[in-house]
Amino acid sequence: MLKKILFAIIGIILIGTLYFFYALYPKLDLVSGFSAKSVASHYFLAGRSQEFTEKTDNDIESMDLAKTILDKDHHSVTSNALGLKNRKAQYFDGLGAILIPQGKETIKVKRAVPKRNKIAKALPYPFGNLPQKDTVFSNINYKNLKQALDNAFTKDIDIKKTRSVLVIYKNKIIVERYKTGFDKKSLFLGWSMAKSITSGVVGVLEKQGKVNLDQDNLFQEWQNDDRKQIKLRNLLNMNSGLAWEENYSKICDVTQMLFLDSDMSQKQKSKQLVGKPNESWNYSSGTSNLLSGFIRNQFKTHQEYLDFWYSELIDKIGMNSMLIETDFSGHYVGSSYAWATSRDWAKFGLLYLNNGNWNGEQIINKSWVDFTKTPTNTSNGDYGGHFWTNQGLHFPDAPKSLFYADGYQGQFVFIFPEQDMVIVRTGLSGEKTHINELLKEILASFK
Repeated sequence: MLKKILFAIIGIILIGTLYFFYALYPKLDLVSGFSAKSVASHYFLAGRSQEFTEKTDNDIESMDLAKTILDKDHHSVTSNALGLKNRKAQYFDGLGAILIPQGKETIKVKRAVPKRNKIAKALPYPFGNLPQKDTVFSNINYKNLKQALDNAFTKDIDIKKTRSVLVIYKNKIIVERYKTGFDKKSLFLGWSMAKSITSGVVGVLEKQGKVNLDQDNLFQEWQNDDRKQIKLRNLLNMNSGLAWEENYSKICDVTQMLFLDSDMSQKQKSKQLVGKPNESWNYSSGTSNLLSGFIRNQFKTHQEYLDFWYSELIDKIGMNSMLIETDFSGHYVGSSYAWATSRDWAKFGLLYLNNGNWNGEQIINKSWVDFTKTPTNTSNGDYGGHFWTNQGLHFPDAPKSLFYADGYQGQFVFIFPEQDMVIVRTGLSGEKTHINELLKEILASFK
């Protein structure tokens, strides 16, 4: 009897050990990598404490397995998962927090940083940063609008986890509210809203005649196989037919790219076709970083590449708070790592609301905006040119003409062409019914 019990205990231990090494151990790289990168970005870039970040933004599955140490003097963060997997992120002004790949030493060499012109124009917001002239619109029920925001910022049980809501109507801020601890100067990580920024940069290149949507043979590595038939529009539409798995709960293409790869622009490039271009929609963060690599290929030097995103788009429309973080290789992480204030995220939405025109200057073509908001084939009306669309009524109480940038945990820049409106919402939860309720109540406040 004693032997049976002993063998049973040994069996349980063995099964548990096998399960650990099969299911959990491979994820420890992701846990320690996410923790180090997140704490470093939030502390050195956004100015939030390690304790706050770990209680809020890092309060997700398995993150409690990591012990994280902040090194203020060396601008770095080290995280260790269960004493088995150690990862480090290092912060650089102008580049953000860079997660150091396994086997690499702490970054010591001087790195190229973007040259920026942050001189704000002496104009009221949004075309400058001066206070706007107070304007009261007779077609707005301000009492109902206030109630809509009250509902978004629930106090007793914060299930909606809203951090900011900003509503712009006819280029005027109508209402703006922040969760306690945040304000108009707070930087918010847009997560996948960075994809829309990447699309905007390609749009600028198109406006300047340097690229076009129907060009193919995009990469030298594709010249000798069917991938040479993939067009630029297919990448922007996430409709290339390339293999990709986007599942953040396990080791797969996207998690390997974000937390293990030195050069994130290469992951999608190495994948083979599993479908036909324009017939195989598949959401892929790898495609966005592939586009970042494509943008890099348009310039002779890395410095030109770094500068272009800011000089020709971001700083040109006054998004001076924005910073897009790079990977270890120096490529912008065009899928995931763009930071800005809510007001600056709203400026990006206004550029598209105004058909690519910014205070009289055409930054991107109107035809590019039209492409952006047109659903691609096989996306069920949900996806355009690295923007989401509402043609499939993902938000049933919003108009079909709505298109928007969408990021993890409920980061949104909503663009309403018919209503002449932009709504920015940031937070830690993007539950569909709550977001739909917010849009419905805001829209109902306008006659």
